[in-house]
Amino acid sequence: MTDGGAVRETPVMVERPADIRIDDLNEPRYSDDIAAAFELVAPMADAIPWTAEGLLAQAAEETGLDDFGAGDFEEPMGVLVGAMAAEGALSSLGRFSHWSTLVGLARNRALITDLLKRHPEIHDVEITAPIVIAGQGRTGTTHMHNLMSADPSLRTLPYWESVEPVPPLAEQGQTFEVDPRYTRTEESLAGLNVTLPHFRRMHDMYADHVHEEIQLLAIGFSTMLFETMAIMPSWKAWYVAHDQTPFYEYMKTILKALSWLRPAGDRWLLKSPQHVEQYAALMNVFPDAVVVRTHRDPAAIAGSMATMVQYTGRMSREPDRVHEIGPYWVGRLTEMCQAAADQRDLVPADRVIDVRFDDFMVDDVAMIERIYEVADQPFTAAVRANMERFMVDHPRGKYGRVAYDLADFGSSAEAVRAACSDYRDAFGV
Repeated sequence: MTDGGAVRETPVMVERPADIRIDDLNEPRYSDDIAAAFELVAPMADAIPWTAEGLLAQAAEETGLDDFGAGDFEEPMGVLVGAMAAEGALSSLGRFSHWSTLVGLARNRALITDLLKRHPEIHDVEITAPIVIAGQGRTGTTHMHNLMSADPSLRTLPYWESVEPVPPLAEQGQTFEVDPRYTRTEESLAGLNVTLPHFRRMHDMYADHVHEEIQLLAIGFSTMLFETMAIMPSWKAWYVAHDQTPFYEYMKTILKALSWLRPAGDRWLLKSPQHVEQYAALMNVFPDAVVVRTHRDPAAIAGSMATMVQYTGRMSREPDRVHEIGPYWVGRLTEMCQAAADQRDLVPADRVIDVRFDDFMVDDVAMIERIYEVADQPFTAAVRANMERFMVDHPRGKYGRVAYDLADFGSSAEAVRAACSDYRDAFGV
């Protein structure tokens, strides 16, 4: 069937690899190569200064820029660096990789500051009525985000662009057959798939897959993303106690810069689990946003998310303390469920749609069409065909699934559901 030249394709089922259960979640077993990597980076990890001053100095040296913009990032950055060093229980590989991540964020901040100074007209770019997917991880948000990103009228954030929003100075103004940022991201993800071979079963990542703006929030040095890197009580306490509006404003500025650097689409499509406990900041900064809230049985959310974060944490946390990650996230996710219930009325009723996971899975494209109606976004035959073609090219379950059990984290479905009773009552899950 055709419409306007678009060929409508029906998604096909593929033979999915058998589900697996990770049997060393609490006591990781490392290959000889990974064990050797821990030893190899130890001297470099031991030499890291773990100060905010040291972090900015290294970023300045690597970029040739020493202006990091307004100082609202300095306090959270200082808290974060100190907490990561003192409380993170990081392995040698964790210290090395996390420090590199933080330096990369500071590099990005310097490059963004430089770009804005040279092109102040970026501040005049409008970010109008974004569609924001706000749901906890494992509630179907990634699939929804991917489907909607198949609509070329929506501006989305590919992973390579989220990692390096602005090219290094040496690459600016150059023409490349393939953007070096894309190549660097591919190389990094290739390493991830070697060290954590089961990760793609839980969250498949590739250089141009659509990604969350939480990576941009991290450039402001205030985001819950850092909680996925390490358990840091003092950092979490700072984060939840402070109004995140200034950091959402900075993220909006980065979106403006991205729109100016690479015009694409007419309307931003955003997505992050952080938003479910930050509706006040989200609506302060994007008062005309249309919000899609996704929901699922909180026991399923907690079990799946805890499994994923604990599995990835084996590469950065001291091996004998990896078992602490899952229980932390079970508790953290129940807090987020409560926040979602408490803040649900902060989003105007005419600009929000609640989507339950099971309903979305029954007919995903039909649910997207409902979302488009609320968002007043044209849902054409060509848009539908693009989404269906995406599912043909990216079949769900391509790599198989990981089975999980809340008992691995000292909890149960009954306990999680009881702790999230307000959330379940508020949203009917």
